[in-house]
Amino acid sequence: MSMLSAGQYLPHESPMVLLDKVISVTAETALCSVVVSENSVLAPFLNERGALPAWYAIELIAQTVGVWSGWHGAQSGEPPQVGMLLGGRALKTSVPEFAAGSELFISVLMVLCDEKLASFEGVICIKQEKDNLQVAKGRLNTYQPDKDELIKLIQGKQE
Repeated sequence: MSMLSAGQYLPHESPMVLLDKVISVTAETALCSVVVSENSVLAPFLNERGALPAWYAIELIAQTVGVWSGWHGAQSGEPPQVGMLLGGRALKTSVPEFAAGSELFISVLMVLCDEKLASFEGVICIKQEKDNLQVAKGRLNTYQPDKDELIKLIQGKQE
């Protein structure tokens, strides 16, 4: 399966794309990666130690959900669509920051999906020689507005 860069599946522009590689996408999962480095897409968001604060976990997981959605849309010839993060549940990190030089693997698993609402379990692991170290986990709930809903939301109009 040939994959494009993560940015090709997201409706974001640089510097707001926080993922480098799309490793795999299936009917219910997506796996992406990014390196915490001044030479990566994360460079604008790193702290003085060159680390990424752990609170970025929610956006890394959300963008992996976006890659999942964008990849599936691309299979039908659709461009990436704007999605909305409704909230997160039980999002926990075991580290205060993702250290400089770390390679992060972000995976999502669809738990529930209907026409517009979806829920995904997300996990972030740091690559290690033997077993990868899980450093973040949580569930994100998302909403996929159609074009008319998006216009109303942007313009602030109500029915």
